[in-house]
Amino acid sequence: MDYMTTKEAASIWGISDRRVLQYCNAGRIGGAVKMGNTWLIPKSAKKPADGRLKSVKSKENRPKEITRDE
Repeated sequence: MDYMTTKEAASIWGISDRRVLQYCNAGRIGGAVKMGNTWLIPKSAKKPADGRLKSVKSKENRPKEITRDE
């Protein structure tokens, strides 16, 4: 199996090296293994979804607009 480093994965996925390390430490990248201080990520691995963002935008979740009648 071919592997890439966290820096290579970061440039391919368009995110920071630190974010890739966070994904590895959290176990969110399947097949990633740690060799010493270096994470090795399979080249076939997909970028995990960013759990910090909500992808669903609905009118129910938006704050109500406050209007003033003058």
